[in-house]
Amino acid sequence: MFALGEIMAKAALAVLETALRAKKLDRTLTTALPSLERTDAAALAPTGISALDTCLRGGLPRGQLSEMAGPCSSGRTTLLLTLVAAATQRGEIAAVVDTSDRLDVASVIAAQTDVERLLWVRGDAAGSIDRAIDRALKALNLVLQAGGFGVVALDLADVPLLALKRIPFTTWMRVQRIVEGSDTACLLVVPEPLARSAGGVTLMLAGKTG
Repeated sequence: MFALGEIMAKAALAVLETALRAKKLDRTLTTALPSLERTDAAALAPTGISALDTCLRGGLPRGQLSEMAGPCSSGRTTLLLTLVAAATQRGEIAAVVDTSDRLDVASVIAAQTDVERLLWVRGDAAGSIDRAIDRALKALNLVLQAGGFGVVALDLADVPLLALKRIPFTTWMRVQRIVEGSDTACLLVVPEPLARSAGGVTLMLAGKTG
């Protein structure tokens, strides 16, 4: 049974990589897969990429803190925009806390996002990085506490790792407590794995090596 499950997982990853290449996201993706027991579709937020949703067995778990990690040009922004667009197309409200104020509006529209259902919290690019992180974390907490969002993403992808590692781990525990039991799928977009809840998933994106 274990061997069969392993074969199925490898097959799902192969399908996923083919789909990402077709979307010009020629990257390598690995993921900490959710439990096989997870079958409630309402407890998941589909990403908008069918092969990825198959690999995740439905999408990102709601009521959990997940993360998407990868270096620059690994496809992380494209996947984020696809996820946000998919949420708004389902009639949900999505939010992006843009720590470094680098979200490209044209790309958001090109992804077919219903902008009337998107909350964009712009970061403070002019101040210090620690101040920008602090403001972004406060904004994330306010958005999660407000409720009513299908997907909430905190974009820390362009923040230096040294600054990210100064964030106390208890910060992410507080975030998980806020989102727990809600219908919100909370996502961190980071350069490398930083934090996730026990029920969340980690998506790893890596640039082409050759």
